[in-house]
Amino acid sequence: MAEKTEFLPFHAINEFMRADFRLSVIRETLTAQAKLDSSIQAELNQQIKKRVSVPGFRNSDKAPALIKVLPTNKAFEKYPELVAALIACWAESQSELRQQVYDLFKTRNWPMLGEDEKVDIAGLGLDLIKHWPVFPINFDRSRLPGFYTHWPKGEDFEALYTNFTALYPDSTASLDKLGLMAVWLAMRLPHHVDIDLQTGEVVEGSEPAMQDTSS
Repeated sequence: MAEKTEFLPFHAINEFMRADFRLSVIRETLTAQAKLDSSIQAELNQQIKKRVSVPGFRNSDKAPALIKVLPTNKAFEKYPELVAALIACWAESQSELRQQVYDLFKTRNWPMLGEDEKVDIAGLGLDLIKHWPVFPINFDRSRLPGFYTHWPKGEDFEALYTNFTALYPDSTASLDKLGLMAVWLAMRLPHHVDIDLQTGEVVEGSEPAMQDTSS
């Protein structure tokens, strides 16, 4: 397995999400969950049953969606497996935005892993980690060890959003949604903004991490 220090656990994403946006994502996901494929619902239900306590319900996953929002929001701050399952469902429910951001990465020449390329999750190689490509759109990202800690220089959320709105002028997606989808598809968090997109090398004179928007 790759060095654990190369990755941040999934719940580290809380440091890059405003509290109100996190709550809206959880509400949106739980209300849309019943419309998703049963296979992707199952993991989220399992994590809610295991990690979320809903007063009045022995099995928290059986509680109505809106009643689960606040307790799920609290658990989201602590449990990486719950975060991974919930964002996976959120991304599935936002399939149009997911495809648009995936295509945006292509236009900006982010390294992409081919659909037919195999990934050994149990033994991620150093070369793959160094270049850390965007995995295929339907790849189960929750199987990865967490978020890679290096973000490409020049690819801040504002730059991505400017490009995104030019490509998709009719989209109503917010900067927050664009940022979350970009983080989830890229499987990176902007803990260090210091990577050359094409070589995977750390760039000298690296920028500080993107501003924390969790407050």
